[in-house]
Amino acid sequence: MPGAEESMSSDAVMDGSDLHPFYAGPPTFMNIPHRTDATGAKVAILGCPFDCGTHPFRVGARQGPSSIREQSALLFRFHPEFADLDVPSALGAVDCGDVRLVPSRAEDSFAAIEEAAFRIVTTGAVPIGLGGDGSVSLPLVRAASRVHPGLAVLHIDSHTDTFRVDERYPIDAATQFTHAAREQRISTSSSYHLGLRGTLPQARVFEYGREMGFNLVTLAEFFQRGPRAVVQEVRANIGDKPLYLSWDMDVFDPSCAPGVCTPVWGGLNAREGIDLIRSLSGLNIVAADINTVSPAQDVNGLTAFLAATMVYEMFLLVLARDAMKAAEAPAPQ
Repeated sequence: MPGAEESMSSDAVMDGSDLHPFYAGPPTFMNIPHRTDATGAKVAILGCPFDCGTHPFRVGARQGPSSIREQSALLFRFHPEFADLDVPSALGAVDCGDVRLVPSRAEDSFAAIEEAAFRIVTTGAVPIGLGGDGSVSLPLVRAASRVHPGLAVLHIDSHTDTFRVDERYPIDAATQFTHAAREQRISTSSSYHLGLRGTLPQARVFEYGREMGFNLVTLAEFFQRGPRAVVQEVRANIGDKPLYLSWDMDVFDPSCAPGVCTPVWGGLNAREGIDLIRSLSGLNIVAADINTVSPAQDVNGLTAFLAATMVYEMFLLVLARDAMKAAEAPAPQ
């Protein structure tokens, strides 16, 4: 009788692709290897299971990382239109698991996220944080800025998350980029909040963001000017600066992303969001996050599946970045 390994290997190939046992071992994003050391990888997934819990009734983004990983089982590795190869393997992608933290202890949690992300960045890999609410962007930005000074941020969201800080309760999911600007972690003149729309709990939010030095593009302006014109401006302003890409899932319309903390009608549909992230190909992305997936409000994992798809698109951005760098490198003498 053949052993278990021999039996498994005899069924391991189908149409030229490996059949990955999605339910064997620790659950990881797209079943990529689980490793806490990102050395040798070009991309590393980092779960950030934190939320501030300040919304009166829509809470639960701390469960986002596990839901995104679960729905990533629906994704295949090859993309014949853009990268007809095993993309995660080509990147040596690894999943470093979740940061060990207690959501009610914000300062300790942020310190843990920053340290975990910093360890990834120092290996040369691109950390992709799975939130968690939008506040997790702050420790991730802090980590990236320690290695990449002059960091630009492209924040795709229906909100600026650059509100005035309540000094009594300084940490929340609406001020992470205020803190990043105050701490001089980023180049605000090269940074954008894109996709803004909807109602807000206070006045002069947009004005305050501009006073901090950020560029703001509402979703109405994005479509009025045209996506191509707006992205051309963004690309020209950012240039080859190291870029932190933050994607808040509430930039999507609730019809395709219902499971978010702060839904706002009139957002991007799935195709528009995917087209937008693909238009960023070639930018020098050094770190990224996807945030605000709240499984308690999701419908059949719809939002988490779309978030997983956006993470795969981030994989493609890193692949394109490296291909461009290779093409620009001088030929050996």
